[in-house]
Amino acid sequence: MPATPTGRTTHDARTEAAAGPVPCRIVVCRDCCCGSPKVTGVDHAAQTERLRAAAPVRVSDCLDVCDQANVIVVQPSAEGRAAGARPVWLGLVNDPDATEDIAAWARAGGPGVAPSPDILDLYAITPPRRRPAS
Repeated sequence: MPATPTGRTTHDARTEAAAGPVPCRIVVCRDCCCGSPKVTGVDHAAQTERLRAAAPVRVSDCLDVCDQANVIVVQPSAEGRAAGARPVWLGLVNDPDATEDIAAWARAGGPGVAPSPDILDLYAITPPRRRPAS
């Protein structure tokens, strides 16, 4: 952002346009269950790096859906949110092919921008705050 004479930065649409649109983002759960040896047969570091190659990734503490480990949330870009998209929660993402499908979807634009691969419907879960009370 350009600096004003006082040293403050200002918002400049040209700077934002030059940087490109903000892509969708990915959150990976990596705490007590997700990303731990409790989920066997998964290279958690490789999974995170594979996703990071496709979109910005934030590593989160427990997302409170431990029974669905490994949990990944694909958050829409600004364009996706403008189209009405909401974050997509995916659980039991323990297969490298599912990781590849998520990475490809993120590269294509993610929620609200690109259609989700049909196979990811099998991984869709309800976020904890939306689960019905027992």
